[in-house]
Amino acid sequence: MTSSHDAAEAMQTLLREHLRAAMRARAAREVALLRVCLAAIDNAQAVPLGDAHQTYEVKAFGEASVEVPRLALDAEAVGAVLARERDERLSAAVEFEQHGDAAHAAALRADAEIISRYL
Repeated sequence: MTSSHDAAEAMQTLLREHLRAAMRARAAREVALLRVCLAAIDNAQAVPLGDAHQTYEVKAFGEASVEVPRLALDAEAVGAVLARERDERLSAAVEFEQHGDAAHAAALRADAEIISRYL
């Protein structure tokens, strides 16, 4: 395993531990947010489709020839993914506030604060 792979894996492990704790605490909003963060990291590790995938060939489920390793993310890339999630919420909070929805803006800012813990 490379250290860049370890950075993404370490963050996912930490997020999953905190997800389990949030589930036990019945913190629904935090559970949803941690799941979004895990999905964002998973999506960032997805291998982009190239020209080789333009033709579809039926393969057996689980056939090794269609399996490819996920992209390795270093600590900087993982931080960028989480920062993007945080920044999206802060930007949305400003928009909600401008439209008079202070409660929703406050919830989004609270979400951004939770994400900031992992940066």
